Amino acid sequence: MRRRAGVGAIQKQKLEQEKYKDKGTEIQENQLEQMSKQLEVFRNNLEEFASKHKNEIKKNATFRRQFQEMCASIGVDPLASGKGFWSVLGIGDFYYELGVQIVEVCLATNDKNGGLISLEEVRQRLIKARGKSQHHQEITNEDLLCAARKLKIFGNGFTIVPVGKGQYLVQSVPGELSMDHTAVLQQAANLGCGHVSVSTLKDKLGWEGDRSLKALNHMIKEGLAWIDTQNVETLYYFPSLFSACVASEALSVTVAQ
Repeated sequence: MRRRAGVGAIQKQKLEQEKYKDKGTEIQENQLEQMSKQLEVFRNNLEEFASKHKNEIKKNATFRRQFQEMCASIGVDPLASGKGFWSVLGIGDFYYELGVQIVEVCLATNDKNGGLISLEEVRQRLIKARGKSQHHQEITNEDLLCAARKLKIFGNGFTIVPVGKGQYLVQSVPGELSMDHTAVLQQAANLGCGHVSVSTLKDKLGWEGDRSLKALNHMIKEGLAWIDTQNVETLYYFPSLFSACVASEALSVTVAQ
């Protein structure tokens, strides 16, 4: 008959398990301490780098994007730091100014597009308004995305809507777009013509007529879409995509030539 383990053996085994557990905790703490020291060194080096290349970061879009990626890799957000070293650098000022200008463009075009405008149109309007003087920093879509995302502090009045193929829309009216509304916008953007029809949505998304009309009629009501009944089939146009469509057509003509 097999003998059961004695009380002493059980206590010995328990003590060994506690020792292993303590040793594991000690190793984890040491590793965490080492990582914290490494991150602190990296952060200090990053601050020194930013101070040395401050002007280039503010004026060169590619350099600025790479700098943001370095900051993100260690959890540093220069835009969220309103005090101390980062505020002295003034790197966030560029994005705060850009955010204000995005709001101004959105408000100025609300009556035409219902509060939905393409990121590229915002960029073109800002370039035109700021002028092309050398003292103005180059603006990229990445800059606009970074600045626009900071506008979420105003609630759901400012939202970035991805519509595929690297295209984005800025929604500047309260209320969230449903998945169906976003899908409609994505189809209009992907088609490159800025409009859809009920048959298009049925062909591309497999939607029944009632579902398509519900989404489209809501977007018309909100001023996000225009309706064209002069064709064989009713077409629904989206002003927020007009500039992208014009640019796409111009590129096609250039390539064809």
